Amino acid sequence: MKDKRWVFHSEIEPFKATEGVERRVLAYNDGLMCVENKFEEGAVGSLHSHPHTQITYVISGEFEFEIEGVKKVVQAGDSMLKTDAVIHGCVCLKAGILLDIFTPMRADFI
Repeated sequence: MKDKRWVFHSEIEPFKATEGVERRVLAYNDGLMCVENKFEEGAVGSLHSHPHTQITYVISGEFEFEIEGVKKVVQAGDSMLKTDAVIHGCVCLKAGILLDIFTPMRADFI
């Protein structure tokens, strides 16, 4: 969906990111990327880091996030900032959807 002005959710095939997590890469260009991640209860986003700044917005569900060794439970309406190279991950406590914004775009997701 690179450089597309209109991106329709119904036209994007989900990709199995990990066990219990479906990813959809939404609108993006070289400098910015929007990604939806649908989690089943109990699914894990393993601890990792990357050279991108990331904002995560919780659309639905409940998640325990760990960012730089600090754990907090977040739910719909909450958001988190993860600057480049920060170690982070999550566990889904109640099935839900996360919206991730990356800068620059994640070439490894394409």
